Amino acid sequence: MQDYARRKSVKNNSMKKFFFLIILLILLLGGIGAWWINGITPANSIDTKTQTFEVSKGEDVRMIANNLKAQGLIKDPIIFYLLVKQKAIGSKIQAGEFQLSPSMSAGKIADVLQLATDDVRITIPEGKRAEEIAQILRTHFTNYQSSWEQQLVANEGYLFPDTYAFSKDTDINTIITTMKGNFDKKYASIPSDGKSGFSKAQIVTIASMVEREARFAEDRPLIASVIYNRLADGMPLQIDATIQYAIGDQNNWWPTLTNSGGNIAPTSPYNTYTNTGLPPTPIANPGVAAIQAAMHPAQTTYLFYITDPSGHNHYATTTEEHDANIKKYGLSQ
Repeated sequence: MQDYARRKSVKNNSMKKFFFLIILLILLLGGIGAWWINGITPANSIDTKTQTFEVSKGEDVRMIANNLKAQGLIKDPIIFYLLVKQKAIGSKIQAGEFQLSPSMSAGKIADVLQLATDDVRITIPEGKRAEEIAQILRTHFTNYQSSWEQQLVANEGYLFPDTYAFSKDTDINTIITTMKGNFDKKYASIPSDGKSGFSKAQIVTIASMVEREARFAEDRPLIASVIYNRLADGMPLQIDATIQYAIGDQNNWWPTLTNSGGNIAPTSPYNTYTNTGLPPTPIANPGVAAIQAAMHPAQTTYLFYITDPSGHNHYATTTEEHDANIKKYGLSQ
């Protein structure tokens, strides 16, 4: 009986120690969680007044965190240091002056520190041709040179539309490399090629036409299907956007066509009324949705489409159906 009582007592003590350790662990984790949450919240949520904070060249994250704390912009420099490491943005923090407020969270401050006030921030919309991108760059970069345009044209189709931040003295090679690198990442993120018989260059060329021709998301895969069906049948694509690309200039890069495409720039390799097959290069810089449509077109028998005044397309398989659509909507192809 004594041995039993002793074993029971030892067991009870062990259980008490186990539960004590569990409670201690919970308290410890809770304390760490509370410390972390408190550290990433604004230093003073009601103080929205901004102040200049300077990051000097060569300063590491620990020095920056201590300086932020000294200026009352963050609560805890250790938390800020760990947050930057967690976000893997230490190398992206730039030298320069920043306007920060104690009402900003540590995460927001970390984001702002990646964009110095003298940086150039540009947005490239989907479907712009290289010359239009050159015009955007010309208005933002004081070191812009006329040769930039031709370098951009040489990379037509692969200048991914997005918002970018560059230092104000960035050269065109860096800009193009950044945009093409972004394109490669986005292209690789799209599920495997649904048109395995076509090269990447052909896919991008088709995507550029889809980008220019489609005004609504639902039309992209349908336009892509028309392009593929015409290619399979050996028919001229008759894409107006390629004619616009051929004749557009700095006064109007995408002029409205009032006559049949075959009568405009008839000898241009971009005239898809007088030439069969794809144009020699992309005609614009497509976004992800257009590339997705070019990779995975709708499965249809459509060979024709027209666009109504609202921008919606109407599709047909036969010339009779197409002529009926033209008569019904009073439009040209």
